[in-house]
Amino acid sequence: MPQEKALSVLQNTFGYTQFRGHQGDIVQHLIEGHDALVLMPTGAGKSLCYQIPAMVRSGVGVVISPLIALMQDQVDALTELGVRAAFLNSTQDYETSRSIEQDLHSGTIDLLYVAPERLLMPRTLSLLQSLDISLFAIDEAHCVSQWGHDFRPEYIKLSVLHQLFPRTPRVALTATADAQTRAEITLRLQLEEAREFVSSFDRPNIRYTIVEKNNGRAQLLNFIKNEHAGSAGIVYCLSRKKVEETADFLNKNGINALPYHAGLDIETRAANQARFLREDNLVMTATIAFGMGIDKPNVRFVAHLDLPKSVEGYYQETGRAGRDGAPADAWMAYGLQDVVQQRRMIAESEANDEFKHTQFTKLDAMIGLCETIDCRRVHLLNYFDQASSACGNCDTCLHPPKAMDGTQLLQKLLSTVYRVKQRFATGHVIDVLRGIDSERVQQFRHDNLSTFGIGKEISEAEWRAVVRQAIAHNLLTVDFEHYNALLLTELARPVLKGERTIKLRLYQKPLKTKRSSSPYGNIQDANLSDLEKAIFAALRSWRFKTAQAHNVPAYVIFHDATLRDIAIEKPTRLSELRGLSGLGEKKLDNYGNEILEVVAPFIH
Repeated sequence: MPQEKALSVLQNTFGYTQFRGHQGDIVQHLIEGHDALVLMPTGAGKSLCYQIPAMVRSGVGVVISPLIALMQDQVDALTELGVRAAFLNSTQDYETSRSIEQDLHSGTIDLLYVAPERLLMPRTLSLLQSLDISLFAIDEAHCVSQWGHDFRPEYIKLSVLHQLFPRTPRVALTATADAQTRAEITLRLQLEEAREFVSSFDRPNIRYTIVEKNNGRAQLLNFIKNEHAGSAGIVYCLSRKKVEETADFLNKNGINALPYHAGLDIETRAANQARFLREDNLVMTATIAFGMGIDKPNVRFVAHLDLPKSVEGYYQETGRAGRDGAPADAWMAYGLQDVVQQRRMIAESEANDEFKHTQFTKLDAMIGLCETIDCRRVHLLNYFDQASSACGNCDTCLHPPKAMDGTQLLQKLLSTVYRVKQRFATGHVIDVLRGIDSERVQQFRHDNLSTFGIGKEISEAEWRAVVRQAIAHNLLTVDFEHYNALLLTELARPVLKGERTIKLRLYQKPLKTKRSSSPYGNIQDANLSDLEKAIFAALRSWRFKTAQAHNVPAYVIFHDATLRDIAIEKPTRLSELRGLSGLGEKKLDNYGNEILEVVAPFIH
């Protein structure tokens, strides 16, 4: 029976005892020849959903992946498991491509990875039409949507698969898509008849923290040194220049960091990515050009020094932390300038009004997540139409922020913006509020205004927080054509007249805390005895050398979770290794005796 064969492949090839969540249903659905749209969070096992049906069904499974740079690692990981996999892309010479094509014709390949650009070439389409195709898997399917966060124009043309291969099942997979993006995936890829499988978007092992930005790089350094010293992590920045400067700053302060952005040459990007995948204590500072498809399981934190454009993008990027299920952090420093900068980028773009409106709406949702005084996870999951309760594992749950009636402060702010005739930026407005007798205040005689000094009891940082929240509540907007002047919106009128009250988040100075008693300290050693820690360390050392010899990332050999299970089990015979998670028959044959040799000195 196909279902029994699928379970056998799961256990004997991939080393897992049973399917998780929707995996089993998706696998069965595809084996039966039906189309599917799969939304499953990063680290939940999307790959198995198409890999196993491709191996069970007759023919070769074709995986469309947007990232040429990662195909080698994906194929290496499958080869380690004994799966017959290959890729076709522009990095290969003619002879190599020709050899793979011959293997495809002879039926000796189960999975073929190909970029959309390569797939759409007439030669490739002709090749595929001459083969028995078991299924098409369109990975990172949100790339098809102009409303998504990683739009790739070539993805739109993948509807050709439905036209040329109408009887071959197709599965589109993504880690995140809101309702609008999901609808466009269905439309563009002609998946109207496809069954949707939507898993929970919750990643309970990730702790979400958003701090008031006050020297973001210094805050980042404090966060890494106090909570993730020696860990692998990703730091996202908005600009290429900031990526370079942040990497340099971290290196000068003892954090091993590399930059990654589209402005670097291909060789440098590939080398930096390879190092990140293979080393355990490296921090990658990057633009959003980095990360899609990254399968590194032990990324312990993802940090943002700039505000993401959307909740979708934020969720996708933070989801690269903690793929192994162990505790991980999603940390962000956020301030007024982030809001202004993102709004300016949308306003000054060449997009049409509809697109701008959508981007503003997505940005407002992201700002709402930053400003919430409730559980961040509840707010995040609600964006994806998933109900939940307070998680106890985000900053607003662990250190509940205080809310206050901010109506009077807002009235002071809005009145001052009105009295300076909506022609001045935040800094000048705050000077007037605080009664700062600056040269510009004197120049425009704003020291004579009735609102001059009415907010002198509030610090500049506190007023900036009020301005930021006023923009978040759409009471103020920014005139980018006139020196970032603050402008009143129609929603400001009822607040000024006292017809509407608004709660604000009370400003709190950034806390410098170290979670010494939390499970975030030493992930690898958590809950292990001294003997088990020693075995685990020895296994990691053996894995590192083995991975170097095979020229693959360490996690391709084994995940930390598997090594921890081995350390706890303390096997003395091969039979005691069989059945451990992540240890299939091929890996047992390849590495079983070596593992026993590593463990033996600690037992005897």
